[in-house]
Amino acid sequence: MEQVTITSITHKGASCFGISFIDTNSIEQKVKSITGVQWSASKKCFYAVCKEVSLNELYNRLRSLNIYVDYNAVKKTKSQPVKQLASNTLHLPILYNNSQKEVASFTRWMQEKRLSENTVNTYRAVVMLFLQYIQLKKTTQLDALWIQRFNYDYILQRGHSISYQNQCINGIKKYFAYKKVPLESMDIERPRKPKTLPTVLSKEEVKQLLDATRNLKHRTLLSLIYSAGLRIGEALALQLQDIDRHRMLIHIKMAKGKKDRYTLLSISILQLLEIYYKTYKPRTYLFEGQNGGPYTSSSAQQVLKKALKEAGIMRQGITLHTLRHCFATHLLEAGTDIRYIQSLLGHNSPNTTMIYTHVSKQQLKNIKNPFDDL
Repeated sequence: MEQVTITSITHKGASCFGISFIDTNSIEQKVKSITGVQWSASKKCFYAVCKEVSLNELYNRLRSLNIYVDYNAVKKTKSQPVKQLASNTLHLPILYNNSQKEVASFTRWMQEKRLSENTVNTYRAVVMLFLQYIQLKKTTQLDALWIQRFNYDYILQRGHSISYQNQCINGIKKYFAYKKVPLESMDIERPRKPKTLPTVLSKEEVKQLLDATRNLKHRTLLSLIYSAGLRIGEALALQLQDIDRHRMLIHIKMAKGKKDRYTLLSISILQLLEIYYKTYKPRTYLFEGQNGGPYTSSSAQQVLKKALKEAGIMRQGITLHTLRHCFATHLLEAGTDIRYIQSLLGHNSPNTTMIYTHVSKQQLKNIKNPFDDL
């Protein structure tokens, strides 16, 4: 996989992200195609001005171009100050050619196992880091001890999240399975993720958000995610034939866990989709990019970001997945049986869906406070 490194630089008095890589014509053309990225003759690298392009935008765009991104030099965390992290940062080497071929073979193996594209990309990136780490340590040994060392030296010292730590362990264990290294010796203790409640907007806030989205395509995308409780990947994978106007259902194919399901098609959404179709005339995917193919996740995130700004909603932690949380919570508040909500969301266990009982204001209102009886 092609690889770039993002660092912090100052160019013409502005804070910028410097983008460096081993020079190949292919990767140069990809980097040049990113909006906001320019070439600096004085710095001898490509760069993007921080005020114009966020790190998250830059990362997502590079990943969508199938480029591995090392951004640890600029990543900020709440658990450790940036200066402290810098002193503990390992500078991982670029992989040897034989290791790169090994990663490519591992990637094909995962694809043959029919793992999802997101899982393949995540595990490939994780295994590349692990192989770079053991290359730095001048070892070829694969066992639990080296995973523990990688976990401490690379993940914990950088202050990465618990979710990322678990992703790394999952990816490396999958690589060990590919290498046929016995997994019974892999007794790696995983940290428990904190059980936080999802952020949920009120119906009034959702309406405010959608009303502020003036672009027809953008408003249709956000409205559909909310009205059907879709994950962003599910919304972007929708094709024209997945909209069943006769049964008023949306067919979600090969969603998380490789499961199909049906979810609701709102009458109002159907009317909006008809206007959208006549205007944009998508050919295959319901939401297509400028050059065909499905609309990208990073573009969809930018749509939400702009809509929140236009609507004046300044709350933290709002993502496209928040609209899915809103769909479930508002159904629950309207009296919908939680088993139906579980089915519409595609949850394996009702315990996953039960989290919405904790954020439903209607459910809380129905509980009589014992203080009122004193």
